[in-house]
Amino acid sequence: MKRALISVSDKRGVVEFARELHRLGYEIVSTGGTAKTLREAQVPVTYITDVTGCPEILDGRVKTLHPRVHGGILAMRTDEHLAQLREQDITPIDLVAVNLYPFRETVAKAGVTLEEAIENIDIGGPAMVRAAAKNHRYVLVVVNPQRYSEVIETLDKDAVTEEFRLALSREAFAHTAAYDGAISGYLSGLKEPTATGEFAPLWQKQYELVQTLRYGENPHQQAAFYRDPGVTGACAGGARQLHGKELSYNNILDLNAAFEAVKEFNTTAVVIVKHNNPCGVACAPRLVDAYIGAYEGDPVSAYGGIVASNTKVDVATAEEMNKIFIEAIIAPGYDDDALARLKQKKDLRIMQTEPIEAVSTDRANLRKVNGGLLVQGLDLGVVDSEKLKTVTEREPSSAEMDDLLFAMAVCKHVKSNAIVVAKNKKVLGVGAGQMNRVTSARIALTHAGEAARGAVLASDAFFPFPDTLEEAVKAGVTAAIQPGGSMRDDESVTVADASGMAMVFTGMRHFRH
Repeated sequence: MKRALISVSDKRGVVEFARELHRLGYEIVSTGGTAKTLREAQVPVTYITDVTGCPEILDGRVKTLHPRVHGGILAMRTDEHLAQLREQDITPIDLVAVNLYPFRETVAKAGVTLEEAIENIDIGGPAMVRAAAKNHRYVLVVVNPQRYSEVIETLDKDAVTEEFRLALSREAFAHTAAYDGAISGYLSGLKEPTATGEFAPLWQKQYELVQTLRYGENPHQQAAFYRDPGVTGACAGGARQLHGKELSYNNILDLNAAFEAVKEFNTTAVVIVKHNNPCGVACAPRLVDAYIGAYEGDPVSAYGGIVASNTKVDVATAEEMNKIFIEAIIAPGYDDDALARLKQKKDLRIMQTEPIEAVSTDRANLRKVNGGLLVQGLDLGVVDSEKLKTVTEREPSSAEMDDLLFAMAVCKHVKSNAIVVAKNKKVLGVGAGQMNRVTSARIALTHAGEAARGAVLASDAFFPFPDTLEEAVKAGVTAAIQPGGSMRDDESVTVADASGMAMVFTGMRHFRH
């Protein structure tokens, strides 16, 4: 009789799987809760202690770490190994079905203690999985409940191939690697390395494949989307697709850019992104007005853009959105009528996140370079109005100050060199990704046109020369906000004072390369 060892935390389908294995002539050996589940379902099962001859000890910490278990798993089916098993009265184990303690689920709970996390680190499970995966030429290893029916069908047909064994082994090693990575990531995260500057000597992070994409940025590039299973809260990576075509590589990039930008605002806001840069942003008491304001900021670029809202989308806003071609919408919710209206466009991708109040737990920004990885903390810096320094003779008015803070919040999400022109909490022009700051300013001011008169201007970094401010003065801008810190700050201040412009320094740069 062949022997199968089953010990699972995730008990989906395990009764049916064990029952089928019994039908195929397998003796079922099991542990703890799994054995109890199988016995209650009247599946014949041998308890692990009857195999090892030893009781579980140390509150269940030790039950499968025994030669009668690991010898049965690791033995090759050679005359020499089988003879040693007979000498030790060890029965070979032909199939191992194991999945591990729910470590990720445990540490994802609010208020979990380090002690609770430690107790959910599986020891015996990974040892059995790795042993079976190593000896896959003779032992089938199953870590994924979704594989149960396939395994039974393959055994039923006596069609187990080397390729099938290797595929299960590969999946098993990936399972234990992800498990160890989750533990390492949790323990490393206790120090908040991206906030303190204490980085682990080995960056351990596991991501789960969500979907293979049709292609990457361009059709000749292969691409896929992976999700970090440890991240919770409102974010593009964890959003659910409610409707529309399959997401593309560029869609996902732009959805993330749009949603991260719209989360900056604690009042109703809409952000429209095109090619990873905000092209329209507005705040308003009503969502529909915020959307219209964002759209009016750059109607040409808004066509085919990505729209993000920081509040539930209502039917009035949905009707406005339906007036143009939009690639995708991302929001924390949709009224039923709004969703029905939006679904009238069969290809429109509709994404829903967690509630905006559920702050994303992701704190790291990763950038791949050829041969390496750059890691930094997310730019969570927020300009504190109490710490702004007015450097000009004129103080900004209350309305100007509101617009300055709004424009800087947008500027933080624009590719450097970044310039944003805004008025009444509505973006009028954006200059993004230029090699010098004055060119970005000219682009933003040209786009704003006559509307720039009485508007404000924000810059993600200081003005190295007064030329950027000179352009703003010519366009009629009345207030500016920038980090300050240039050797020529006094020249920019002189230009501002000469025109009656108000200017404030934040002391905080927001480069976005």
